[in-house]
Formats: sequence, C-alpha cells, structure tokens
Amino acid sequence: MNSYTILASIIGISATFAYINQRYIKMPFVIGLFFLSTLLSLFILSSKFWAYGYFTDIKSVILSVDISKYILEYMLGYLLFAGSLHTEWKDIKKQIKPISIFAFFGVILSTLIIATLFYGLANIFNTQIDFIYCLLFGALISPTDPIAVLGILVKANVPKKIEATIVGESLFNDGVGVVIFIALLDVLNGDGTHLESSHFALLFIQESFGGIAFGLFAGFVLHKILSSIDHYQTETLLTLSFVMIGYALCLKLHISGALAMVIMGLFVGNYKQEKAMSDITIDYVDKFWELLDVILNAILFVIISFVIVVIDFKVSYLLIGICSIFIVLLSRLMIVFLPKLILPKIIDFTTKETKLIIWGGLRGGLSLALVLSLPHGEPKNILLIATYICVVFSILVQGLTIEKLARR
Repeated sequence: MNSYTILASIIGISATFAYINQRYIKMPFVIGLFFLSTLLSLFILSSKFWAYGYFTDIKSVILSVDISKYILEYMLGYLLFAGSLHTEWKDIKKQIKPISIFAFFGVILSTLIIATLFYGLANIFNTQIDFIYCLLFGALISPTDPIAVLGILVKANVPKKIEATIVGESLFNDGVGVVIFIALLDVLNGDGTHLESSHFALLFIQESFGGIAFGLFAGFVLHKILSSIDHYQTETLLTLSFVMIGYALCLKLHISGALAMVIMGLFVGNYKQEKAMSDITIDYVDKFWELLDVILNAILFVIISFVIVVIDFKVSYLLIGICSIFIVLLSRLMIVFLPKLILPKIIDFTTKETKLIIWGGLRGGLSLALVLSLPHGEPKNILLIATYICVVFSILVQGLTIEKLARR
C-alpha cells in the first residue's frame, strides 16, 4: 500500500467518524474522533482471533509507516503554529507568571516525580527498566494538550484567566517537554545509562533558547514581509511556507522547532497584526489555519488510535499502565498545588479554579508520538502501553467530565 492510499484511507476514516460523531454521538469533535478510532482499533485487534490473515496485513502496513516521524517532523509544527496564532497574547500576558511556572518548572518537576514513582512501580511488578527510560516517560507524558478541552471550556463559560492559563501552559509545555525528551533521548542513544548533568544542560539550552530565538527572528521577518504587501492569497501562502521551511531548519540546526513555532505564531498573531495584514487577510489567514488545524487533528487522533494494534500486551504491562494514570494525576496535582502553596501571590487561583486547572491538563497525541520514537525493545513496549492508557483515560474520562466540573 503506497503513501497516497494510506493518507486517503486515514482522511476517509476521519471524515466518516467526524460525520458519525456530529450526526449521532455529538461528543466534542476530537474526543468523538478518538473514541470512534479507539473502537475501530479494538475491532481490528480482535480480528487476530477470527481473521488472522487480515490482521497481520493491517499490522504490517502500520509497522511500515514511521508514525512518530510523521507526527513530530511533519505535523507538530503546523499544529503548534495554528494553536498559538489563534491565542490572544493579552490574555496570556496577564497569566504569564503562573503559565511560566507550570510550563517550565512544572514540566521539569513533573518529569522527576513521574520518573521516580514509575521506577518504583516497575520494581513492584518485578519489571526491570533503566531509570533513563523512566525519565523519558516523565518527559513525554508531562506536557498537556488543550485540543480536546478548549471548546468545552469556552462553552462552560470558564473564567478567562483559567482558559488563558490552560492554553498558555499547554503551548509552552509542549515545547519544553519535547526539548527535555530529545535531550534525554540523545543521552540514551549515546551511552544508554549514564546521565551527565552538564551534557544534558547544554542540550537543553541549545534546544530551548535556540528555538525561542529562531521563533522571534522568523516571526519578525514574516511580520515585515506581510506588512509590505496586501494580497491575502500571497500572505496566507507566506505563513504556510514560513512554518514548513522554519520547522525544517530547526530540525537541521538541532533547536526546538516546537518552541520556535509557538513563538512565531504568537508573534504573527499578536504583534501589530492590524498593521501587517488587512482585515480581509486576517480573516482568510485565521480561517485557513483553523481549518488546517481541524484537519490535522482529525488525522492525528485517527493515526494514534491505531497504535494499539502494534502493541505486544502482557498482563504486568497493563497493570503498570493502569497504575500510571494515578501517578500522572498525582504529579499534576503536585505541580499545580505546590506553587500555589509556596507562591500564593503569584498563583492566585481559588481552590475551585485550581481543581479545574488540574483536571484540564489533558494528555494527547504528542505523548504517543514521542514514545513511538524510542528505540525498539521491552522498555518501549512498557512505556507505549502506559502512555496509551494514560492518553485514553485523559481524553475519554477527563475530556468528557471537564465540562461538568467547569459548570460546578
């Protein structure tokens, strides 16, 4: 099966599921797609027992596609740029202190907490796993994903500062989580067991500060170019080209493309936008990126739901995965409540608002894309199952109950 046929099949499935959801189920868009895709993957998984030949054919097709590469190298840049482009900086700016604490220090702390608890959990189940893999799990599962919850928060009339905090945190902690993961993965691929703090710190600084600097530079250049013309077709094309070329350059330069796209999107969407683009151009650019965002998210959640087909299950791995849900929730509670207790003047949320921020920290496709990029072996199988179970719980349980919590 060639690449075009695979892509056409995925888009066809996405469109079909989107129609079924809107016509009959009426779940929030992304949650509905993920739910239906998960049912499909379970159906395919069950075919192992009644149509083994078809199951092996489907599994071989999935294994032939480097899912992680397509998400991390081709899709992530567009998704992050689109999300940040539609984010109001004035709302983010008001909550920049708690956002910075949650997105930067929170991800680092969460990574350490999850890694430590996961290492202990694996030992309880007599499963040997190096601590570097536990750190990788902490880094990939810590970033939150607002895609499935933002529409619900708006519908439930959540206070602006809560919405801005969740959105801002998710935009930046995606980039921070990717930077930590890539630095840890480089250590794993280089030695495998020994983690040198100086080497890790150097990689982290290179990825993070390099990405931020590149995003500011690219955003400023794009702003100047857009200011020099008034032709919405050309300007829309320019935004697309800057994302494509800019993200590719970041990969070549070994700097964080995720952070670069977030910064560039915020810059273009907020810095003197009315001077850079006419009202017509702003409308077309916004709609283009909104539509592209919806299409890519539909494709993303259909793709990641097929991950379950290639997983080698063991009972101990499943139990570890289920227990990981509580580890991730505990970590989320700690990184939100601890700053509130230590810095009450900066983290000035009520207890009810804090609970909403904790429960609204959903995990999504980025976590699965990162775990799929790990080298093959038993540790990858363990982390893949744990990540998948955490994402399923996050999207289907937290995502479907956040509205009720918000209304309360």
